[in-house]
Amino acid sequence: MEETQVTQEVEAQPNTSSELSEKEYENAMIEAFIDKPEKTLWYQNAFSKFNVNGIDTMKWVWSWWAFFGGWAFLLYRKQYIPALVLFFVALFAGIIPFGGLIVAILAGGFSTYFVYKGYKHKKAEIEASIDDIQKRIETMRAVGGYNQWVIWVYAIFVALLFFYIFSIIATMGSMN
Repeated sequence: MEETQVTQEVEAQPNTSSELSEKEYENAMIEAFIDKPEKTLWYQNAFSKFNVNGIDTMKWVWSWWAFFGGWAFLLYRKQYIPALVLFFVALFAGIIPFGGLIVAILAGGFSTYFVYKGYKHKKAEIEASIDDIQKRIETMRAVGGYNQWVIWVYAIFVALLFFYIFSIIATMGSMN
């Protein structure tokens, strides 16, 4: 009887920082990976759509950042291989009429899934090598996050692209 009473008392105690429920742990890991508190809830909701009863499925989750940024969004979120693939797909799709628009729409709907896959991969690596929950969260914050420099590189890229297009139009106009 005493053993049952002790067990009930232990179960009644609130979780300490080292004892998180599975949902609290998952949310803390996502928050650490995203590293932007104002965006955490959006990503938690998006990631929950990708994992249905333990099975990962690609779903449509709209992101305006991914629509307008395309490969830069993935680079910003440290998803280097998907960013490279999307860059070349967008480059070649530009040859096809409306190809760039189609790629932008698909990027807006599916890029968040690749962020999720990157999260799952890093989470599995961390959990395989670190036992302490707080150290896992700290490590996720270190390896996750975002690349602030991408915003500047993308802005320069877009400015150069507009300058190039403007110079071609100006050159064609002066030929008449």
